Amino acid sequence: MLASGSDGNCTIVRCDDTAIMLDAGLSGKRITTLMSRAGVGPEELCGILLTHEHSDHVKGAGILSRRYKVPIYANENTLICSNIGAVDSSVIFRTMEPFSVGPLTVRPLPISHNAAEPNAFHITCEGRSMLLATDLGVVNGHVFGALREVDLAMIESNHDLNMLIHGPYPPMLKNEIRSERGHLSNVDCARALWSTSREGRRIFLAHISKNNNTPELARRTVARTLCCGEDAVDCMMDPDDVRSILL
Repeated sequence: MLASGSDGNCTIVRCDDTAIMLDAGLSGKRITTLMSRAGVGPEELCGILLTHEHSDHVKGAGILSRRYKVPIYANENTLICSNIGAVDSSVIFRTMEPFSVGPLTVRPLPISHNAAEPNAFHITCEGRSMLLATDLGVVNGHVFGALREVDLAMIESNHDLNMLIHGPYPPMLKNEIRSERGHLSNVDCARALWSTSREGRRIFLAHISKNNNTPELARRTVARTLCCGEDAVDCMMDPDDVRSILL
């Protein structure tokens, strides 16, 4: 996990000799700097997969694709709306239809967000699996199903409702964030994890708002609902944080 939050989102998944990037929501320079810290070279990337077209998920995708000859994977609506410029090459996938990148099998799942055709990614490789599900106003049946199966759940815990209500955002934006096409609150994230409890599943809280949440509050809310220690719930603790999880 190179970045996860209001300022940008970027995750790398590796299996054997294959590495893919899930979203590229920082500048190309910033992403390559973080990749170096994580011990991954951009020339190792076999693809950049886009969940949706918002800038905090696609900002660096075009430059990385052009500079390092990396294909962009996206559904057609996302690619059309992404505004990332020319790319080295593109692979169009369809929501709910699995596709492969080397040994990785990726199943794009539909989610509810204010974007053209947003996806979560359910990824499996050699008997292990993970879910990346951010920017979702509600947890639908597809995401619930994946949460029950995966070994690692990277799920949005965007805002604390009280902080959002009493925070600086204008009323229209607050309502949009709280809507079914907005972002998932700490409480709703915790309830989704509790109702899909799976022994041994790792939890990483993603896309934590810098204005309407704190990492400590998100972890505490989820841990209390799951009746576990806060150290069992992971997340980025500051903007320069980088996380590696081995499954």
